[in-house]
Amino acid sequence: MLKFIGWAGSLREGSYSQSALDAAIAKAAVQGVTVERLDLRQMSLPFCTGAESYPDYPDVDTFRAKVKEADGILLVTPEYHGSVSGVLKNSLDLLSFEHLSGKVVAMISVLGGQANSNALNDLRVILRWVHAWVIPEQVAIGQAWQAFTAAGQLKDAKLEERLDKMIASWIQTTRKLREANS
Repeated sequence: MLKFIGWAGSLREGSYSQSALDAAIAKAAVQGVTVERLDLRQMSLPFCTGAESYPDYPDVDTFRAKVKEADGILLVTPEYHGSVSGVLKNSLDLLSFEHLSGKVVAMISVLGGQANSNALNDLRVILRWVHAWVIPEQVAIGQAWQAFTAAGQLKDAKLEERLDKMIASWIQTTRKLREANS
């Protein structure tokens, strides 16, 4: 059975990135897949120093193990200053080829302004560097402060459709890649 996980690179209370992650996980559930939600706000992860181990931070080992066991990864980043959030980048820096190589990744960015692909393009480069398989579909949610309902649902039907298609592609690509490698 395939294992899917996802996390958002925002620690802010009421984070739109967390809302986007929840919306994407709900879409996956409708398509028959359970995505384990990793909440970096509940983990004690240090700044990456390049060390192989972080004995004072047992959550690093837990985080690494969950990523290593996963077949598919769903990442959501707020776009800060035109790129990936430091929180998301640090979480990825705590991982290595051992954890990320061969994983199928879907990506969402959340922006305060107009939707663009800056953070997603940077994230694509980072993930390609560690030999992850990033699907071509991606979703950028612009003007996040008005993109969600009070219940955390996306308001824009076209954006909902894009998210559905991205999740379907992520699931299908993960299945095909695992079948090919079996």
